[in-house]
Amino acid sequence: MQLNPQTIKLGIGRTLLRLMPLILMGALTLATFWLVRKNTPPEKPTLERVRLHEPDYIINDGALSALNELGNTKYRILGKKVTHYDDDASIDILAPRLRLFQPNKAPVTVKADTGHLDGDLTILDLIDNASIFRPAQAATAVEPASPRMLASSSYFKVLINDDIIETNRPITLEQGMSVMHSTEGGIFNNIEQSMTLSGQVKGRIERAPRGNQ
Repeated sequence: MQLNPQTIKLGIGRTLLRLMPLILMGALTLATFWLVRKNTPPEKPTLERVRLHEPDYIINDGALSALNELGNTKYRILGKKVTHYDDDASIDILAPRLRLFQPNKAPVTVKADTGHLDGDLTILDLIDNASIFRPAQAATAVEPASPRMLASSSYFKVLINDDIIETNRPITLEQGMSVMHSTEGGIFNNIEQSMTLSGQVKGRIERAPRGNQ
C-alpha cells in the first residue's frame, strides 16, 4: 500500500486527537504537583518534630539546691510536685517553697500555690497566695535587731542570681507591728533584706516595745 503525504498527516492528526485527553491530564498532574511542592513548608527534622512541650519526668516532694562560691547553700527550692519539660528545660512546681540564705542573717522563705522556673534556673515565677517571710532576728555584732517581716501578694518574680524579689501587683507588708499596703508592688533585696514599696502606699507604722528591740 502506498501512502502519500496527505494520508500520513491525516493519521498523525487523528492520533494526536486521541492522545489529547491523556496529554492534558498529564500536564494538569504535573502542574498540581508543582503547586503543592511550592506551597508546602520544608519538613522539619524528626527530632525537632517530636520536641513537644511535654514533661519528661515528674518528682514528688522534689528539691533543688544551689551552692555559692564557698560551697554553702545559696538557695533551696522545695515542691510537692516538680514537673520538668524536655523542650525548654523549664520546671513547673506545685506548692513551691524557696529558701534564700545570706551569711549572718536569718533565712528568707518565699512560697506560693504554684511556681514556674525557667530553663536557665534564673527566674522563678510564684503565682497565687505568694508571700515572703523573714523571722525576727536578734542583734549581732555586725547587724542590728530586725523584726519579723511578711510580704503578701498574688505574684512574685524571683531573680535568683540578683537576690531580688519583685512584683507589680498590690502588696501588703507587715514588719513588726507596722502594716503597709502598696497598689503597685515593690522590690525585696535579699542581700540587704529590705523591702521598697512602689505606687500609692498606705498603712500604719508602730514602734516595737523597747524590750523587743
